[in-house]
Amino acid sequence: MTSPSVKTRPERRLLHLLGPAFVAAIAYVDPGNVAANLSAGAKYGYTLLWVLVAANAMAVIVQYLSAKLGLVTGKSLPQLLGERLRPRNRRLYWAQAEIVAAATDLAEVIGGAIALYILFGVPLLAGGVIVGLVSLLILMLQGKYQRRFEAVIMAMLLIITIGFVGGLFVSELDLGAMFAGLVPRFVDTQSVLLAASMLGATVMPHAIYLHSSLARDRHGHTPEDHVDGRAQRIRHLLRATKLDVVLALVVAGGVNIAMLLLAAASLPGIDGTDTIEGAAAAITTHVGPVVGLLFAIGLLVSGLASTSVGAYAGAEIMAGLLKVRVSILTRRVITILPALILLGFNIDPTWALVLSQVVLSFGIPFALIPLINLTGRADVMGEFTNGKPLRYVALFVVLAIVALNLWLIFSTIVWGA
Repeated sequence: MTSPSVKTRPERRLLHLLGPAFVAAIAYVDPGNVAANLSAGAKYGYTLLWVLVAANAMAVIVQYLSAKLGLVTGKSLPQLLGERLRPRNRRLYWAQAEIVAAATDLAEVIGGAIALYILFGVPLLAGGVIVGLVSLLILMLQGKYQRRFEAVIMAMLLIITIGFVGGLFVSELDLGAMFAGLVPRFVDTQSVLLAASMLGATVMPHAIYLHSSLARDRHGHTPEDHVDGRAQRIRHLLRATKLDVVLALVVAGGVNIAMLLLAAASLPGIDGTDTIEGAAAAITTHVGPVVGLLFAIGLLVSGLASTSVGAYAGAEIMAGLLKVRVSILTRRVITILPALILLGFNIDPTWALVLSQVVLSFGIPFALIPLINLTGRADVMGEFTNGKPLRYVALFVVLAIVALNLWLIFSTIVWGA
């Protein structure tokens, strides 16, 4: 991982500063979101479209605050927590964050393995190993070559977009129903549970931890002895960051919305769309083999990109909270093992994905609450402390996401939803 470099001259071209948010945005189009979006569209049509729009709006706030924290302080969220927690609490905090990182990798590796099975008939365990090895090669670009790493991830995001959006061009969309789907409403109890899953599990803990590191490492940190120049530069970078986050999440949100629209237009009432394999088969049968192929390719690239970003996030979490840096290979092995074990024992992939989402839900408050607290403290952020309007909006977002994640956990345990 790179160390923050010292930069004193403001970069002038905003487009030249884009990139970190696109890496973080990969978390929003990982395989864990695919089945939920397709299932929502197939079962409820356009009714839950508003959920994805709301989720994306919330994500913009959260990811901007994470990047802002890294830019202003020159430290990542895990670093700042590591400095403030007592040793025992710091180790416990790291343990839960590590479990969340492993759960994140679970969905991503399994999704990639399923894609390899759909495309080439590769057994799931072998597919998981292949996904791990390819993601390791991608991770090796990170470090001295962060710009190249960002470029590769952005190219993969483009492939994901084509793979998941391509089906819309051969689907007959109902524009009236689409606009009606922007009005918040539910059909039944199951639609409430599905909405909680889509909205509550959208913001991933590892993306929150990582974005502060990405912004810090990409843009560096100006020393305190150039106060005026530092403030000017940070203001410039924050403007670029707003653009970066909005553009990245418009793309990621658009991909998720496209999946729901595809299912609503072409797969209404079709069984089996609650699993990735079933959804892929339904798309191939009812939309066409070309669209099915594009979907499978998008799923594969989604798994490869998201597991690479997840492993990167895990390394930053460990470095910040334990003050220990490990090799990329060791990091890759640590996070991929649970997924390979489940695949080796032929555990139902869909059940494993549901389990991973529940584990991720437990980790959300541990990332969101400190983020809002730290960016609202003058002793941490100085003149860049969140103003009251942003503080209130951020608090609402946190309460909504945490409440929905708690509801998701409760409903999953009680009703198996």
